[in-house]
Amino acid sequence: MLVVEELLGSACAATGLDDPGPPTWQEGLAVLVDSANGDAHLTPVGELIIAAQIGSSLTNRLRVVDWHRAHPEAARSMVERPVFILGLPRTGTTLLSYLLDADPRNRSLLRWEAFAAVPPPDPATVEGDPRVATAQAEMDALYTSAPEFRAIHYEAADGPTECVTLLGQDFRSVHYETLANLPTYGEWQQACDMVPAYEWHRTVLQTLQWAWPGRWVLKSPCHNLALDALDTVYPDARFVCTHRDPTEVVASLCSLVSVLTGLGTDHDFDAYIGQRWLDLAATMIDRFVDFRQRAGEERFHDVDYRALAADPIAVASELYRWLGWTFDPETHAAMDAYVAANPKGRFGRHEYHLARFGLAAEQVGERFSAYRARFDLG
Repeated sequence: MLVVEELLGSACAATGLDDPGPPTWQEGLAVLVDSANGDAHLTPVGELIIAAQIGSSLTNRLRVVDWHRAHPEAARSMVERPVFILGLPRTGTTLLSYLLDADPRNRSLLRWEAFAAVPPPDPATVEGDPRVATAQAEMDALYTSAPEFRAIHYEAADGPTECVTLLGQDFRSVHYETLANLPTYGEWQQACDMVPAYEWHRTVLQTLQWAWPGRWVLKSPCHNLALDALDTVYPDARFVCTHRDPTEVVASLCSLVSVLTGLGTDHDFDAYIGQRWLDLAATMIDRFVDFRQRAGEERFHDVDYRALAADPIAVASELYRWLGWTFDPETHAAMDAYVAANPKGRFGRHEYHLARFGLAAEQVGERFSAYRARFDLG
């Protein structure tokens, strides 16, 4: 059984610190732990998975708060005109983020630094930083435990990751629902005030850009659930939206969630996963469309998954034109090299079927009919 006080005590002992900063994290952590204990049917391995995720979030929070206390000037550094990749899960957001990360002028949130932001990374010494090896070992352990997951979603420790993990360090993040089936926490998280989580998100970015500045390019489909809060903290943000047939998206997404949550439970959650993630994907689109209508079309750039898969360099070049960035020969060559080294399907084929999760194509199509028509998704 997970216990909040024990999780916090372990993080404090590991860091030698005792101040996690403003108490905005407390309610979310309490709800998360209660939901994990009461809803998720966790095995002992499942408890270890959730405890490790919470522990990493708390330790990074403790260290970032301590670092900012010693460097108060960091809070005055601006995170200017960040670009957020917003498409639904399974729509090419990872490919697009890796392409943009190939340009050294861009600054991604890297997998290893998301949970180990202190001391702030320095590009001159990052190659030998032991935090990279630690994060890679964690990824390797995941792919050993779930070999099929490598074909579903591959991340390297030194590559871009979803910045939703930073929201999770304020314990206001839907990504916890990819680790365990947490209906009580999910209901709370969907209704909570997300501004504190985005303020924490900015605090971590201020830390990371201390010695390693650049044009922030961030990505997570989950931002669609809280765009008003994101806009409050980042009023000059611009948005890149990837689009794909929702029947493919929902089937692939449910498969991804079932593999990850299945590592920590023996309970059959397939029917729950189908309904929950269909609802979440639809909510992401509903909130995205509503925000877009109010924020103005000029802040959004659309990318069709089919075009991205067929010619990623052309899509990136068009995006650079929209952003007003120079797509020079060096950038073209760096992106070409990434595409050549990472062909589609290099880790195998991801098989997924709606029926396994109690869903039908007609049901998904009807739920997304207006979205499909607006973005010509067939």
